[in-house]
Amino acid sequence: MTLPINHPPVATPKIGVLLVNLGTPDAPTTSAVKRYLKQFLSDRRVVEIPAIIWQPILRGIILNTRPQKSAKAYAKVWTDKGSPLAFFTAAQADALQVLMGDCADVRFAMRYGNPSVADQLAAMKAAGCNRILIAPMYPQYSGATTGTVLDEAYGALTAMRWHPAIRTLPAYHDDAAYIGALKTSIEASLAGLDFEPDAVVISFHGMPERTLHLGDPYHCHCQKTARLLSDAMERELVVSFQSRFGRAKWLEPATDDTLMRLAHEGTKKVAIFAPGFSVDCLETLEELAMQGHEQFEEAGGTHYAYMPCLNDSDVGMDMVERIIRRELAGWI
Repeated sequence: MTLPINHPPVATPKIGVLLVNLGTPDAPTTSAVKRYLKQFLSDRRVVEIPAIIWQPILRGIILNTRPQKSAKAYAKVWTDKGSPLAFFTAAQADALQVLMGDCADVRFAMRYGNPSVADQLAAMKAAGCNRILIAPMYPQYSGATTGTVLDEAYGALTAMRWHPAIRTLPAYHDDAAYIGALKTSIEASLAGLDFEPDAVVISFHGMPERTLHLGDPYHCHCQKTARLLSDAMERELVVSFQSRFGRAKWLEPATDDTLMRLAHEGTKKVAIFAPGFSVDCLETLEELAMQGHEQFEEAGGTHYAYMPCLNDSDVGMDMVERIIRRELAGWI
């Protein structure tokens, strides 16, 4: 079709897929971590304390003490490619683009940090994406993860006069493709160990317990993932929750307490996996692989192995492609 004279250029209509992960500082420095934590911990979905109470605590205490400590932790896992979470998420987007071919324009964004959800949605719209699937890469739904990604996306859309059509990826905690990918990945990791674990621990990110009582399905989703994975693997899995923060009661049992309990009870060999993380990050590589190892050995354990996330592995990307194509049905 020929456009009228002086008509603005019209991009060829496309389908877009935006993978979204939590986020990361731009560098393992105190200043970069402080910027990141300020954005992250100011999210009312993440910290559900009234701002008039929370903000003085955040700005007066936490942002003046925690960034330096966290920067040291990030430095332990930082690579020449940058943050593991960033480069693994970018690798997932690149791999999915290859798998999708010309069917979709695949990009990635971070809820906190860069590239931002708003910037990526604007860029996709400018590139001609008039139908976009927003895919929060969290298998188990929580308001503090999936919910806040969608809040951010909807907020960005309000600035657009002409909205693209939008779909969102639902939780996939009980999806057969996801459970199968976890099973394959864990069993491959176990086969590569030089010891036979007495126990296999799966560690989900923790949430304050009150979120469960307020109606957040996260705890239930985690437990269902664990049950289905245990059934698929035909072995018992020890469920735990990591990354406690603050004084509030969090989901239990805690991962650090679980590792110490197992060692004290005579379990000497443990392998641990984090099925709730789509890619490896600070919480898996520093908290589980490093801190967890130290805690377990100090409590009397002799063998410990951290098994990596799905990341951009073939089995992981096959799963991602399957659930993405399913959600694009009718568009492609």
